[in-house]
Amino acid sequence: MAPRKNTKASFGSARKLKSGRWQARYTGPDGIRRTAPHTFETKTAARDWLTQQNAAILHDAWTDPDAGKIYLTDYADRWITEREVKPRTRQEHARVIRLHVLPYLGEKFVGDIRPSDIRTWRADLTANGVGAPTIAKAYRIAHAIFATALDEDEIIRRNPCRIKGAGQDKAAERPTATLTQVMAIAAAIQPRYRLLVLLATFTQLRFGELVGLRRRNVDLTKMELKIRTQTIELEDGTQIDEDPKSEAGKRKIALPTALKADVELHLSTFAQPGPAGRLFVGSQGGIPRRRNFNRVWHKALKDAKIPGELRLRLHDLRHTGSTWSAQSGATLKELMARIGHASPRAALIYQHATSDRDHAIAASLDAMLNAARERTGA
Repeated sequence: MAPRKNTKASFGSARKLKSGRWQARYTGPDGIRRTAPHTFETKTAARDWLTQQNAAILHDAWTDPDAGKIYLTDYADRWITEREVKPRTRQEHARVIRLHVLPYLGEKFVGDIRPSDIRTWRADLTANGVGAPTIAKAYRIAHAIFATALDEDEIIRRNPCRIKGAGQDKAAERPTATLTQVMAIAAAIQPRYRLLVLLATFTQLRFGELVGLRRRNVDLTKMELKIRTQTIELEDGTQIDEDPKSEAGKRKIALPTALKADVELHLSTFAQPGPAGRLFVGSQGGIPRRRNFNRVWHKALKDAKIPGELRLRLHDLRHTGSTWSAQSGATLKELMARIGHASPRAALIYQHATSDRDHAIAASLDAMLNAARERTGA
């Protein structure tokens, strides 16, 4: 039997096993003797690995290899529980993790998940018919989980989510309604929701912000709406008031003067009494729920003869109004303030070029060119 060779390096040791492969061992900064998680084909490869461990220790980048031996299922559950986020955000993250992350990666140790595992996971999601926006959301959440493991808990050395652009949501362009269509929907919908349709369009409020409005949020003297809270619905059906998504969501929005009569009529007919009275309530006096409102919405679309292929949602009225605001000449900062976004990313969506605007620009250039030719004869 050939003797097993033991080779001392300046850091750690490498020895040849009976199989002919090499094993590397070293003492970590915690004083514990550690063995490489795999063997090496050559002594040089074993020493190279030891050199990497030594360098990590010297540069204070060493991570306890046993610290990452926690299943992603358990770590993600702790991550969800400990995060300081709003209840609905917590539920949404938990849902995405449960449906789209854990079935693929949950039984792996956090420290063992590699970039190749992340690539395979995303490919599997696509193969299983998961939509691109959902995959992007799942990737963003997974990236955040591993970022916590890296930066806060220090149980991994690198974040395995390194796919450029994988977290970007490239959703399809949503439709915009015409002014005629908006007014037709407002006329066709139940009278108690007429103002909701108009405000969704002309103040670009989200559904949660609309149903969260109270009488005290309306200032008819200044023709302003004050957005301070939104009403959200949890998975169990509970409805709660909470702050907007960001501080930018707390804002004042100027109302078009043409809506004053509509607001006054609604306040006198449908809104609850008192400063804290809700602006919008259902026929039974309850807070409107998105699911129930959708039935009212789809009936209004049918009665207003809105083409079915348009697939218009209430939220598309926010998109419609924001696009009109951009076309009116609003700056990026003005759009951000009006729609309640802290980031310019969403506001930029509404500043996209349109055919009408492009022809208007061409007409202006025509006028400049013709005037120059008249002056110069060129």
